[in-house]
Amino acid sequence: MKSSGLRELDVMVGKVRDASREAAQWSGDFKKKLLLDVSRRILSQKKYLLRENEKEVHRARAAGLAPAMVDRLALNEKRLIAMAEGVRMVAGLKDPVGHILAAWTRPNGLRLKKVAVPLGVIFIIYESRPNVTVECASLCLKSSNAVILRGGREAMSSNRAFVKIFHASLRKFGAPVSAVNLVRTVDYAAVDHLLAQEGKIDLVIPRGGEKLIRRVVERSRIPVVKHYQGICHVYIDRKADLAKAVPITLNAKLQRPGVCNAMETLLLHRVIAEKFLRKAGPLLREGNCEIRGDAATCRILPYAVRAKASDYGHEFLDRVLAVKVVENLGEALDHIERYGSRHTDAIVTEDRRVADVFKARVDSSSVMVNASTRFSDGFEYGFGAEIGISTDKVHARGPMGLEGLTSYKYIVEGKGQIRT
Repeated sequence: MKSSGLRELDVMVGKVRDASREAAQWSGDFKKKLLLDVSRRILSQKKYLLRENEKEVHRARAAGLAPAMVDRLALNEKRLIAMAEGVRMVAGLKDPVGHILAAWTRPNGLRLKKVAVPLGVIFIIYESRPNVTVECASLCLKSSNAVILRGGREAMSSNRAFVKIFHASLRKFGAPVSAVNLVRTVDYAAVDHLLAQEGKIDLVIPRGGEKLIRRVVERSRIPVVKHYQGICHVYIDRKADLAKAVPITLNAKLQRPGVCNAMETLLLHRVIAEKFLRKAGPLLREGNCEIRGDAATCRILPYAVRAKASDYGHEFLDRVLAVKVVENLGEALDHIERYGSRHTDAIVTEDRRVADVFKARVDSSSVMVNASTRFSDGFEYGFGAEIGISTDKVHARGPMGLEGLTSYKYIVEGKGQIRT
């Protein structure tokens, strides 16, 4: 990347930093009105947004992008309406900034408050999905942060269109458009340059494949919130209600197989394995899902492919499912501990004691009981949208909403006290 391009990035970062200081002073009412305006604009400009996205989908298919990845890129009217609804929901959430987390008075009369504050400038790097542009920009504005967005080249037209909408709303309310910025070059040198802006950018959130995330973590001088993979398991216990277990399995795998909260491995207690697979196997096959199973699975389903060792612990992001029959809960827990990614894991059982053991032993950011892994999502958790999913244990964990975009500071008020 030429030095002139790097200088332009530096100028942009400076403007975003200035915008973040102004955003820190926005009132909750101001942010609500701003985001409601964004939501209305998304709905009023549906034709324009779909037209821009259709060009990208056509190019992606012509380039041979996998169907699951095309699905991540594609928009339709239903998805646009859901995006606008997500912005409306974020607008209506309680303002996280200025919230007093704790307050107390010391024996010397000093009064202390622990107050929630915005982080400042957030740098988000992501692939394919243009809805991420809207979700992340909305959450950052609601939490009084400024944001730098760097989407994938395949969604550049859609991302530009959505950022134009945010800029129009920011101008309408007299706010700096630099509060929402899009990196308009696909040169990865720009990302590397921004990852070195320690002290100017406060947090980096990469959203995408493991290769992208590891590259960001290795090169960043700024704190990174991330998850590497979504290797999600569903364990069907011996006391599972198959009327629940079958639809949960189908939903977790097939509803959107190309996303990080889709199931990648199905674990079956040996007592119910045959009965379950006789019901679920044909339905998975009808959904064009390839089953890669162990010896027990292949004996029950003649169309299953014998799994390799590498199929367990693999994130397919496609209509491929690894299946293993286990002796008991302990073996299922050991498998999840060995192969899981600490993202989302689920159990289907009517035995409350077994469910309690599973909840306590599985060290994942989300643990489901009798529910699909697909619910591991900020919108489904009532956050309005999510800025990302973290499998870390420091600062934020699981689907990150508004609270994950705030820190805190201590306000100390006295009457002339001095320390002796």
